[in-house]
Amino acid sequence: MRKLIKYIILLTSCLPMLVYAQKTLTAKHAEISFFSNAPLEDIQAISKTAASALNLSTGDIVFKVRNTSFEFDKKLMQEHFNENYMESDKYPLSEFKGKIEEPQKLNKNGTYVVDVSGTLLIHGVTKLYQTKAKIIVKDNILSATCRFNVKLADHKIKIPSIVGRNIAEVVNIEISASYNPQ
Repeated sequence: MRKLIKYIILLTSCLPMLVYAQKTLTAKHAEISFFSNAPLEDIQAISKTAASALNLSTGDIVFKVRNTSFEFDKKLMQEHFNENYMESDKYPLSEFKGKIEEPQKLNKNGTYVVDVSGTLLIHGVTKLYQTKAKIIVKDNILSATCRFNVKLADHKIKIPSIVGRNIAEVVNIEISASYNPQ
């Protein structure tokens, strides 16, 4: 009986750590923006409706965004983006599936720079990417930011030669997400 009581005490004292280790965090309004710096024109767009989930025990991370949710300063740019380049009717979502290295260090408050690798699906083409992300942990809420470049040709996004000087071949991507426990 004494051993059973010790076992129960040990189990209940470890339970909060086990629950935290299995915790999945979500970001329902993550922001994804991109910037194209070209000789004739800069193009910038942002979506504030991306969704993401992060499993703290495995480091698995997923981002999904509707391509039509990106907003541009000029309506015509938004139309061209969806109709001509992204073909949003045919490819409505872009998605990243990856893994954060050493996710166990995200179990306590602090600021961390972590390696992230995974596949990015854009315009029906999947490509492997590796980058670093900055994650701030405060009271079980994680705020993450990340920047990386995407070469449009790698995802078979064709830029007509007539507008080639208006759109950069490589686009800068920025991601910002605030994760909360489910």
